[in-house]
Amino acid sequence: MAQISGKDLIPNSFTMSREDIAGHVGMVWELIKAPLIVPLLRLSVYVCLAMALMLFCERVYMGIVIVLVKLFWQKPAKRYHWEPIEEDVESGGSNFPFVLIQIPMYNEKEVYKISIGAACGLSWPADRLLIQVLDDSTDPAIKQLVELECQRWASKGVNIVYQIRETRGGYKAGALKEGLTRGYVKDCEFVAIFDADFRPEPDFLKRAIPYFLRTPDLALVQARWRFVNADECLLTRMQEMSLDYHFTVEQEVGSATHAFFGFNGTAGVWRIAAIDEAGGWKDRTTVEDMDLAVRASLRGWKFVYLGDLQVKSELPSTFKAFRFQQHRWSCGPANLFRKMVMEIVRNKKVRFWKKVYVIYSFFFVRKIIAHMVTFFFYCVVLPLTIWIPEVRVPIWGAVYIPSVITILNSVGTPRSIHLLFYWILFENVMSMHRTKATLIGLLEAGRVNEWVVTEKLGDTLKNKSKKPRFTFKIGDRLHLLELGFAAFLFVTGCYDFLYGKNNYFVYLWLQTITFFIAGFGYIGTIV
Repeated sequence: MAQISGKDLIPNSFTMSREDIAGHVGMVWELIKAPLIVPLLRLSVYVCLAMALMLFCERVYMGIVIVLVKLFWQKPAKRYHWEPIEEDVESGGSNFPFVLIQIPMYNEKEVYKISIGAACGLSWPADRLLIQVLDDSTDPAIKQLVELECQRWASKGVNIVYQIRETRGGYKAGALKEGLTRGYVKDCEFVAIFDADFRPEPDFLKRAIPYFLRTPDLALVQARWRFVNADECLLTRMQEMSLDYHFTVEQEVGSATHAFFGFNGTAGVWRIAAIDEAGGWKDRTTVEDMDLAVRASLRGWKFVYLGDLQVKSELPSTFKAFRFQQHRWSCGPANLFRKMVMEIVRNKKVRFWKKVYVIYSFFFVRKIIAHMVTFFFYCVVLPLTIWIPEVRVPIWGAVYIPSVITILNSVGTPRSIHLLFYWILFENVMSMHRTKATLIGLLEAGRVNEWVVTEKLGDTLKNKSKKPRFTFKIGDRLHLLELGFAAFLFVTGCYDFLYGKNNYFVYLWLQTITFFIAGFGYIGTIV
C-alpha cells in the first residue's frame, strides 16, 4: 500500500502560503476595522475624555476650596469652640471624660512594643483611661510577647487589658466590635483607635477630646498621618506623595465643607454613642472604617479633620505588601458604594448637596473614576490610537488635563516635586491593579473580601544589624499582567517611533520601563 502523507489529506484549495494567510488576515482586519474597531475605539476615547473632565473638575474644585479654606475659613478650634480641659486639684481627674484606647493587632512582632508604649505614654488621668490591646495573632510566640508587654505596663499602674478572640471573624471590624461589648468599657464615652504601627504623641487626647465637649453632634476627630519611613526607598516616597494629597486636600475639604470624610481607620477618636447609633462596626466590606463613617454621617453626625494633629506611622516598604494594601483600599470602597448608594439616595436626614458630594465626589469620582480613567485612557486607549490613526485624541485630553491634575496632586508634598514625573508613571502602573480591584468590588467577584494585613517592619530598618531580607521568590516577584502591558507598550512605542506622527513613543518607553520594574517586583528595593 502506498504511503500517504499529511499533505495528501489536505485538499489543494486549503493549502496557502504565508503570504496568502497574511493577506487574508489583512483583508479581514480591513473589513472589521472601519465598521467596528474604529467606532468602538472612538467611543472609548469619548468616554475616557468625559471621565478625565470629571476628574479634572473635581481636582480644580478641591484646589479652589482648599485655598479658600486656608485664607478665609475659621480654624477648627474656633468652629468647634475648643478649650483645654482644666485639671482640678480637688476633684482629681473627674472632669476628664473616660476614654478607651483600642489597639488592634495581628502578628505584629516588629511594632507591638512601639504602639503599646505610645498608648501607655498618653497624658491623661490614669483613672480615666483604659487601654485595650485586641490581639488576633495566630503565632503563639507573638501572642505571648504581646501579653507579657501588657503585663509589664500593668505592673506600672497602667489600666491596660490584653484581649484575644477565639476566631478572627470579621478581621479588624470584628475585633473592634467585640472590644466594645466588654463590660469593663461601659463607662467609656470616647474610643481612640491606633493601628499597631501608630505612635501618638503624649498630648494627643488633650488636643482631640475637647472638640467633642461643646459639640454634642460631633462623632469623629481624625488626625493626620506622618510617616517615619518616608525616605526609606522610592516606593515609600511615591506613597507619601499620594497620601499627603489625600490628607492635605481631600480630608481638609470634606471636613470644612460638609463635616464629612472617610475615617482612615486609625489615629482617630470616636464618640461611642455615634458608633452605636450608626449600627456599630460591620465586616461586610474590607473598609469597615469608611462603612462606619458613611453610616454615621447619614444619621446626622459631624466629623472634623485636624491637619495639625499628627501621628507617626509606617508605610509599606515592600511592593508585595503595598499591592495587598492597595487592593483592599480600592476594592473595599467600590464594594461599599455598591451596597450603600441607594441607602444614601433614600436618606432623609442629610442635605441634598451632601448626598451629591458623598455619591458623586467622594465615591464615584475619587474611588472609581480616578482609577479607571488613569488605566484605560493612558495605558490602553491612548496607545491603541497609535495602531489606529483614524482615531485621534485631542491634545487637551492627552496632555493638558493630566498635566494640571498632576500639578494639583503635588501640592501635598512639595519636597518631592522633583519626583513628580516618575510618580505619574508609577501611578499609571498601580492604576491597573487598582482598576482590577475596583471592578472586583463593584461586581462582588472572588477576592472582594480578601484581607491581608500589611507587613510592618518597625525600627528594623534603623538597626543596621537587623536589615530585612529581600528574598527572591518567583511567585512574589513576577507579576504577569504588568509584564504583559510592558511588552504591549514597548511594541507600541516602537511602532510609533517608526510610523507614528504623535511622538508618544517617549512616554510609552518610559512607561514600559516602569511596568517592567513593577512586573519584576523591584520597586520596593529602589532607594
